[in-house]
Amino acid sequence: MTQREVVFDRLPLSERSWVLSALRQETVGGSLLLGAAVTALLWANSPWRSTYRTLTEVSVGPEALHLHLSLAAWAADGLLAVFFFVAGLELKHELVLGTLSKASRAIVPVVAALAGMVVPALLYVATVSAMGDAEAVRGWGIPMATDIAFALAVLAVVGSKLPVALRAFLLTLAVVDDLGAILVIAIFYGHGFSVTPFVLAATGIGIWWVLQRLGASTWLVFLPLALVVWGLMHASGVHATVAGVALGLLTRVRRKEGEARAPADRYEHLLRPLSAGVCVPVFAFFAAGVTFVGLDTSPVSAPVAVGIVVGLVLGKPLGVYGGARLVSRFTRASLSSSLRWADVFAVAVLAGVGFTVSLLIGDLAFAADPGRQSSTKIGILLASAISAVLATFALLRRGRAYTALAEVEEADSDGDGVPDVYQR
Repeated sequence: MTQREVVFDRLPLSERSWVLSALRQETVGGSLLLGAAVTALLWANSPWRSTYRTLTEVSVGPEALHLHLSLAAWAADGLLAVFFFVAGLELKHELVLGTLSKASRAIVPVVAALAGMVVPALLYVATVSAMGDAEAVRGWGIPMATDIAFALAVLAVVGSKLPVALRAFLLTLAVVDDLGAILVIAIFYGHGFSVTPFVLAATGIGIWWVLQRLGASTWLVFLPLALVVWGLMHASGVHATVAGVALGLLTRVRRKEGEARAPADRYEHLLRPLSAGVCVPVFAFFAAGVTFVGLDTSPVSAPVAVGIVVGLVLGKPLGVYGGARLVSRFTRASLSSSLRWADVFAVAVLAGVGFTVSLLIGDLAFAADPGRQSSTKIGILLASAISAVLATFALLRRGRAYTALAEVEEADSDGDGVPDVYQR
């Protein structure tokens, strides 16, 4: 008789170590992200709000290379390219060595992530259409993404004992979300596509892949190549962050003979703190500063804001939880004996915390529409706050159970650094 697959079972020891390391750094980044967003909101609504707007519009960079950009644009196009490069490395690890490397283990998080992107987008479109704003439909991609750093900041406060398997599920959801978001950005939110720079960028990406296969390792080659690919992608009209995720996905994750660590491990170890601690918070600072002073209630009740709230607060949990539940049902997989489906639903609610990528897509969707941009930011902030509060209640209900599970998972009676559950 074929053994039934167990959903959200205990991770292999090597994968557990990788996941915990990644989550620790993202949690710190989440705290910095929240601090940056709050600072931007306070400044944008202070008596000195005009200086905040002036700062975001300061332009720097070489005009000859078409890179004379505002600081806000540099944060979105430049710093987020680092964020998406790390996301590409994470996805490559998951595909080759982690959760997504085995089809029977990958199907639940992948389907849950896909459903968690499609359902919010559909609900957003249905909402703004029902409210009569046809122009707002182009923002359908905004509620698709989960902000892993923001979500983990919530977990650090109220769900630090959540089983590692569920935290890994949230991480996988966010990584697949990021890939989906970058595809949406590349296909639907580009501007003025130019073939020649794009072909040259693709050539540079191909060179990166060849050098990775040949075992080249010096940053003196890869850093200039990455900068050139980024610049060419920006010049092509495709959003420059696409270059980041493409290079990440083509980076080698298996060690060659004589290597202490694979390139993907080295790059991730070097760049994850930069991404989580600098790139994402700086982007949040420039993107989150919406001014409420002098506004009436229309931005809050605008179709864009309402659609985003419906998409993230309702669509994300319905998609993520529904996708996971349906797949487990049709594949006859069983839930880990230590968990309940209510635990999966709590994580699905937390997935409604959308911030960094949602703000990026909102800026791209309504680049020439300041009014809808303000409504977008308000909707994202409100939806993320609501999702965080609802997830907090859902997680606290099972707090004692999570604490008991954590004691079992983390017990190390002989002090060798390996939990006892992996030595039985």
